[in-house]
Amino acid sequence: MMRKEAITLFKYYLQLNHKKRSIESYNSLFDKFGAIYTQRQLKDISHNEIFRFLENVTHNHSKSTRRLKYAQIKAFYNFIIDRRSLNMRNPCNTPLLSKAFKAPKNTLRKILDRETIEEMIYNTRSHRDRLILELQARCGLRIGELLKIKVSNHYSQGT
Repeated sequence: MMRKEAITLFKYYLQLNHKKRSIESYNSLFDKFGAIYTQRQLKDISHNEIFRFLENVTHNHSKSTRRLKYAQIKAFYNFIIDRRSLNMRNPCNTPLLSKAFKAPKNTLRKILDRETIEEMIYNTRSHRDRLILELQARCGLRIGELLKIKVSNHYSQGT
């Protein structure tokens, strides 16, 4: 299967099943992929070529972005192999690629103890800020949820 035909098929699938931001992310990657591997068969692109491509595309990006681009190329190959029942192995399923583009370690967030939170609430001068902190601490609301709350939300219709 030619690279251009495969990308067209995958883009059509993305338009039907994914959100706009995901499609934009894939499109930017496929524009670069298509420019480098024009008129090539997918089975002729080796894992070393994919490694060099991903290194060139993501050399100054964060680990999570590098992992995302690797996952996108891998998903593309998996999709094409599955849909077209191709008798080929995904070149992204190699130890070299999976180690080079492994997921970054998540750092644990520091959780403040109850006394610190209560001290912050008590020392707040503004009633508005104090109410926001109280609702966040007691109800577990996020700031975006709190800022959408209005006085009129308290009263339901019909009462």
